[in-house]
Amino acid sequence: MTEKIKILYVDDEKNNLVSFQSYYRKEYDVRIAASVPEALKVLEEAEMNIIISDQNMPEITGVEFLEQTIRLRPNAVRMLITGQSDLGVVIEAINRGQITKFVQKPWEWEKLSLAIENCALLYRSRAELRQKNKELQKANDELNKFVYSLSHDLRSPLMSILGIVHLAKTNKDAFAEKNYFDLIESCVSKLDSFIRNIIEYYKNSRGEEINESIDFKLLGEGVFDLLRNQDQGMAFYTEIEQNTPFFGDTLRLKVILNNLVSNAIKYQNASAENRFVKMKITVLKNEVHISVSDNGIGILEKHIENIFKLFFRTENSQDKDGTGIGLYIVKEALEKIGGTIKVTSAPMVGSSFDLVIPNKIQTS
Repeated sequence: MTEKIKILYVDDEKNNLVSFQSYYRKEYDVRIAASVPEALKVLEEAEMNIIISDQNMPEITGVEFLEQTIRLRPNAVRMLITGQSDLGVVIEAINRGQITKFVQKPWEWEKLSLAIENCALLYRSRAELRQKNKELQKANDELNKFVYSLSHDLRSPLMSILGIVHLAKTNKDAFAEKNYFDLIESCVSKLDSFIRNIIEYYKNSRGEEINESIDFKLLGEGVFDLLRNQDQGMAFYTEIEQNTPFFGDTLRLKVILNNLVSNAIKYQNASAENRFVKMKITVLKNEVHISVSDNGIGILEKHIENIFKLFFRTENSQDKDGTGIGLYIVKEALEKIGGTIKVTSAPMVGSSFDLVIPNKIQTS
């Protein structure tokens, strides 16, 4: 359901205020003010989409008031109502107050309604354009980061492989050759991890949300079965409680859980006696609660707010094979399906990622 347009109408004539609010209260979210100070207070406290002002007021003119509102609410659409027919007032209103519509008193309800509808349409169009520009800026920022990462995360392992191959050609020692193959395998694994993350990111950003019935026991155990071979010495625990149907996007949930579990394996604490990753899933009527926890190296508190940024890597993970994409993909996928995530972590103690995802079950 589209949110109601918020309108502030300012006029020193009480009858005009009352009639305006009564006429439009069902269609719009209407606030009224009998003076400029009262109107400015409303604007400081709440976002208004359309600001309508009478021209002749005791304190200052409507044009002067609307000019002041530009600083407080720059995105609002402004309208001036006046009994004057002076062309000079209209020109001043347009130039100084960034006023879109000009309506004469006494107004005709039909004409006033049409003017307000046009203002509402203009506001929504501008808001959509601002959102598109924001998304475009985000895409441009991500593209810049991708270019940098491609030059580093792809070329660096390739240059290492070329260097190792060169050494292998000049050194025929069998023991050294074994080490060379190990190094090459490590570099190729880094490349493979980076490419898989790029593919996951692309699928998540382009794919439409799909709602289907989900069995979390199969989903959770499937994720562990896929990843447990990455470290045979790590313990994997599941605690899944599902007594109600759940509908959601299976692909994105797999992407989310794969990345969280893969990170737990990647950033484990090698000195811990019992290394583990635990997945706890509780399905409720309207949502599912998922927790993925471990006793790994943890995250410094100063980094927690940045870990979901593209290509961000913490100080204590620089020696790992992370690409800085996994948690970004997790956050993007969650946003696509309306989920939220909370992180608690302590260095060399472990981390817990707690998710809440709405149930998209279809009810008749």
